[in-house]
Amino acid sequence: MTDHFSHAHLVENLLPAVHEAGTAVMRIHADGVVANRKADGSPITAADNASEDILLGAIASAAPGITIISEENAASHGISPPDRFFLVDPLDGTKEFLRPDGQGAFTVNVALIEQGRPVMGIVYAPALGRLFHSGDGQTPVESAGDRIRALAVRSAPSAGLTAVASRTHLDPATNGWLAAHGISKTQAIGSSLKFCLVAAGEADVYPRFGPTMEWDTAAGDAVLRAAGGHMETPAGDEFTYGKPEYRNGPFIACGGFRPITAFA
Repeated sequence: MTDHFSHAHLVENLLPAVHEAGTAVMRIHADGVVANRKADGSPITAADNASEDILLGAIASAAPGITIISEENAASHGISPPDRFFLVDPLDGTKEFLRPDGQGAFTVNVALIEQGRPVMGIVYAPALGRLFHSGDGQTPVESAGDRIRALAVRSAPSAGLTAVASRTHLDPATNGWLAAHGISKTQAIGSSLKFCLVAAGEADVYPRFGPTMEWDTAAGDAVLRAAGGHMETPAGDEFTYGKPEYRNGPFIACGGFRPITAFA
């Protein structure tokens, strides 16, 4: 974009709301969760709605006039994407949120898209106390309590690559991609945390062939790209945002190695 819109200032203004949304999510989680079903059969809880209410209000105040596309606002899904817009997933990993095992692999997500690219991202995993954020021109960071560290992807380790994959959506296409790249070590975890683990140098790649929506991926993608990673299609093309119905195709989110680009 040609104006002087400050991503750093935007992140600073939105972080309190993201924390507030995470607190609301955890309060509902502690009180016991009742899930309903949306029209597409996916689950929705009071935590999704509470988080969205907080985030949409904060974004509208911090960046008035910029379009917001949010998972739980179905009316927004029919908006034609402008050059600049927000993508919001108030609770990514609702299935993880509903699991009794307490892994905490669910996140609050806000991303800003400019000309098809994710240029700002905030990902907060309130149950784990991990917060990741980035903006164009900024060093991406993770904060956990009083600890703050810069994020950077790692080079491909000589001992072999580690992939992160969905706990609930691992499929034959993903298994085939992993086998084709000789990757045998896989960490299963939910939500946009997969992007953040690659960005933090804790894993090397996140391949995804199953269906996702743009609000599922944008915030984590922004953090990953800022940390030196890249996001591409299995054929090696650039992965962009503002696609029809905000629906993603397959993608490979990578750290410091390049995959086989003819794999599709």
